Amino acid sequence: MNSWLSFYHRDTESQRKMKLVKKILLYEIHNTIRSKWVILYTFFFFLVGYGLFTFSGNVNKAYISLMNIIIIVIPLVSIIFGSIYFYNSREFIEMMLSQPIHRKSLFLGIFLGTAIPLSAGFALGFSVPFILFGKVSEQIDGFVLLLLIGVLLTFIFIALSFLISVKQDDKSKGLGLAILIWLVLAVVYDGFVLLIIYNFQDYPLENAMIILSALNPIDLGRILFLMKFDIAALMGYTGAVFQRFFGSSSGMIISVICLLIWIIVPFLLSSRFFKKKDF
Repeated sequence: MNSWLSFYHRDTESQRKMKLVKKILLYEIHNTIRSKWVILYTFFFFLVGYGLFTFSGNVNKAYISLMNIIIIVIPLVSIIFGSIYFYNSREFIEMMLSQPIHRKSLFLGIFLGTAIPLSAGFALGFSVPFILFGKVSEQIDGFVLLLLIGVLLTFIFIALSFLISVKQDDKSKGLGLAILIWLVLAVVYDGFVLLIIYNFQDYPLENAMIILSALNPIDLGRILFLMKFDIAALMGYTGAVFQRFFGSSSGMIISVICLLIWIIVPFLLSSRFFKKKDF
């Protein structure tokens, strides 16, 4: 522990914070990478991509299939993995907080040390089949976009999982809440939107649909991808509204901004709660 704090009295406050974040980040990345779940997660995306390119020569169909898998699997795995990891790190957190360590730096290091390896696992498993089959150059924009959506969704649902774990001390209740949030955003939300459209179809709903889309990061990820490929049949009502109001380019930028907000807001809230929490 002395090696962790040997720099603490020599540098400025900001330098000490950055060094602390870096040390915690490297420790957490090393700890997360050793997890068999991250390895299985990486291998899963490799198998999915390899299978799609083996049995289908159509790159566009492979992209659509991967998009449907990414917007369901990544949020589920990220919110469960993040919750379990935070709960299992409580002893480490308590030990670190017994030292003269800035809480925000500790929280940032743990957050990045969880989100970065999981994002890297997805990126590696996702990219290798494209490289092996030489498909990257055929639709480079789609490849980069799917990679971006996957990474953003990982950070979003890790941030949500940390927010849940900080606020809820009971592990079983926290995991139950995490699964419930994923279920609502991934499954129930679309039914709720359809119910609103059906019941209020005689009223102008465009602005309301844009707001509802911004309140669901999974829907935003789907819209962001489908606007790029202009697949009207798969965009749904909310995606069509986004494209009609903003156009493809501006709509994509707005979608990315909304996704970034979905990372920032839960992270800042959980960081604030973590700072005040009595472990």
